[in-house]
Amino acid sequence: MKILITGGAGFIGSHLAERLLSEGNEVYAVDNLSTGKLENIESFKNHPKFHFVIGSILDRELMDELISKVQQVYHLAAAVGVKYIIENPLLSLKTNIVGTDNVLELCNKYKAKALITSTSEIYGKSDKVPFNEQDDRLLGSTHISRWGYSSSKAIDEFMALAFYREKKLPVVIVRCFNTVGPRQTGMYGMVLPKFIKSALLDQPIVVYGTGKQTRCFADVSDVVDAFTKLMNTPECEGEIFNVGTTESISIIDLAEKVKAKCNSKSQIQYMSYEDAFEEGFEDMMNRMPDLSKIHEYIGYEPKYSLDDIIDRMLHHYEN
Repeated sequence: MKILITGGAGFIGSHLAERLLSEGNEVYAVDNLSTGKLENIESFKNHPKFHFVIGSILDRELMDELISKVQQVYHLAAAVGVKYIIENPLLSLKTNIVGTDNVLELCNKYKAKALITSTSEIYGKSDKVPFNEQDDRLLGSTHISRWGYSSSKAIDEFMALAFYREKKLPVVIVRCFNTVGPRQTGMYGMVLPKFIKSALLDQPIVVYGTGKQTRCFADVSDVVDAFTKLMNTPECEGEIFNVGTTESISIIDLAEKVKAKCNSKSQIQYMSYEDAFEEGFEDMMNRMPDLSKIHEYIGYEPKYSLDDIIDRMLHHYEN
């Protein structure tokens, strides 16, 4: 099959490209390299069935050319990372909303099936845990930049479902919860690679807020496996799925675990959200997905534990 990945040089996109190539597909990838990196695709860039283009999903002409060639589109390109969103609020909104509109319009034009990646940020600061796909959303003020990201991805979901209902476009929506693994960078606020890098260098490991907030970290290999199964299961069309794991850990316990695994001399330091991001910044105390729906539809079960994930990432960064 011929398949396009937007954000194909990104952390998740590069792993997905590798998986699809290993299955014999012809893979087209587009990335503007704002958060993606060429080194992510270094190991397979010369594969005879891999075609990479540096470009933007906002470039309608380029996207038309690419989508006209394929049967499936994995739409991963987006403004990502809390730090990046806060520093680039306008570009983030345009990328997520206009870029996704381009992808959906052109998938409909060429009858290509689409998988749209969304986010656990959709649920906002709701304290109902675990989050179910049908749950209400609770967001903060529009003065707080991070809620713009949540809102932009919600618009993406509304658009995707509208194309499914009105145009019969086959589309699947996935909400990712803290995907981590080799190739991920801490540059844009991703906590686990940032902790690992600090620990390996014996630099301070900085924890925001109280450190009591909890998260669930899923290995990118499990997430990519879920993507491909969801895309190729007809019953999943027109549906929304949480993707992640339910193994929960507090951020301070994560810092301690990383420090121990790295045999690091790093000190753990605390920083307020305001000092780290912006005045009035809001975070969620607990974030965990309800995975019953994705298990029912495709039998999804995460294979990697958090200890496995950290070991895999350490192996990657040390080599």
